[in-house]
This record gives sequence, C-alpha cells and structure tokens, in this order.
Amino acid sequence: MSTPFELVNAHACFGGAQRYYQHDSREIGLAMKFSVYLPPQAIMGEKVPALLFLAGLTCTEETFMVKAGAQRMAAELGLALITCDTSPRGAKVAGEADSWDFGVGAGFYLNAQQAPWERHWRMESYIIDELLPMLGRYLPVDMQRLGIFGHSMGGHGALTLALRHPGKFKSVSAFAPIANPSNCAWGEKAFTGYLGDNRAVWAQHDATLLMEKRGKAPYPAGILIDQGLADKFLHEKQLLPEALEAACEKVGQPLTLRRQAGYDHGYYFIQSFIDDHLRHHAQQLQATQA
Repeated sequence: MSTPFELVNAHACFGGAQRYYQHDSREIGLAMKFSVYLPPQAIMGEKVPALLFLAGLTCTEETFMVKAGAQRMAAELGLALITCDTSPRGAKVAGEADSWDFGVGAGFYLNAQQAPWERHWRMESYIIDELLPMLGRYLPVDMQRLGIFGHSMGGHGALTLALRHPGKFKSVSAFAPIANPSNCAWGEKAFTGYLGDNRAVWAQHDATLLMEKRGKAPYPAGILIDQGLADKFLHEKQLLPEALEAACEKVGQPLTLRRQAGYDHGYYFIQSFIDDHLRHHAQQLQATQA
C-alpha cells in the first residue's frame, strides 16, 4: 500500500523496527518529520496499542527515540511509540530562529491565532487531525488504544491535548511538565505571542485551568507525573506541578505526582523512570481492550 509519508531510515531494535519518516503536512503547510517504533508484535502483523510522546524545547522527532531508552520495554509490552517534531521548521518567519529561549517559535502544541504564526504553527491540529489518523490508517497501530505522554513543553502538550480531546487518549502521563503555563514566564511569553493578551484564551491551553473546570475526574484510572527535585526549572517556578496537583484534588482526579530527589530536567531523568510510565500506559490500555 502506498503511503502519504516517506520512510527516511529504519533500524532493527529489540525485535521490532525503529523508523523515521517525513511528509508534506496539509495542516502545517510545510514538510514535517515523525518517528515510530513498532514492537515485534506489530512486525508480525498484530495491531498494537500506541503511545504518543511529545518532546520538549530544543528536541526533534529523534530525541526521545535516541535518548529515552524506551524501546526495550515497549517491545516487551507490545506498545508502539510515536513522536513528531516539536515545531514547524523552515517557515522563514521573522523571529523563528530565536525560538529556543521559550519565546514564540517553539511549537507549544497549540494552534496559533496571531500573526505571523497562525499560518504554520498549528501543532494541535497537526497531531489530532492529521498525524494520528494517518498513522492509524497506514500502520498497524490501534487508535482505540492510544495513550499520550510528554516532557517539559511536551508534558504541557500531553496534558492539555488529553484534556481538550476527551475520548481520544485512554491514558496520560508526563515528565516535568509545564503544568500551569498561564502563571510562568515561559508560558506567558509563548501565549502572548501565539494567542494574544486574552487570558481566557490562554486558559483553554493550560492543564491546571482545564482540570479545574472539569466536573469530574477525566482520567479515573489515574495520571502519572514524575518531577525531579534537582530540576532548576522547578525552582525557577516555570513548571508549577503543585498547581496541577491542587486542581486534580479539587475535581477528584487521581494523580500520582512523584517528586524524585536528585533528578534534574534532562533525559537521564526520563531514562530512570520511563519503564514505569510505559507500564502505567500498558495497564490502562489493556483495560480499554477488555
């Protein structure tokens, strides 16, 4: 079957296949890259549950697959792993090259509403309306058993997309997410650039504020978050997990927020706890199948 995406390269990995793809995105209006790990079960023809991982600033579609060490456990559990690039590339928008200071330019997993970003910065629509349906059609992944997780800016994306699209994702977790972006410098800068000055619009993309408005727990089987206590961004008040913790308590959302002593914000931290997150998702996705 011909596909709308091109295989760039592939590697055998724990009996499965690590693949990197690119395609012309209708939502972004530019070429986009993504990667997929297919476990041995998928290679043998079985349709498997999948996890979408959203990466943080300075990352690409390769970062998680190369650095997280997730494939071994994914192969054991029979989980496909999906990642995409974090942001549009090559739009030639003024200021794009300055995006790596958490200003506008970083994708932030939303649809921009302000010039000059609104044309290409459509990461939410790209993921929900284009990437996931495309992979469900052409790859052996079961989109009825789909989980989402992420790190930092991608943790923000995972939490907000999970809350904004009820029913799409059956499980959710995060590593050191930007949990309350309306009240931190990173989020304020990005939201102002992409969404304007209306904080009511900001609230639609803030996991803490989205959770506060829920009438009941959106994920009754529980959300898992790991946060390193040696994370400098935690101490700079950029992440604010305590705000999300309070919002979850308010609506009765079960939350396991593990504060990990000695761990910072990087991928050594993710490597240390990735197996727990994969098991968390596998348990909930298997319950979905049952």
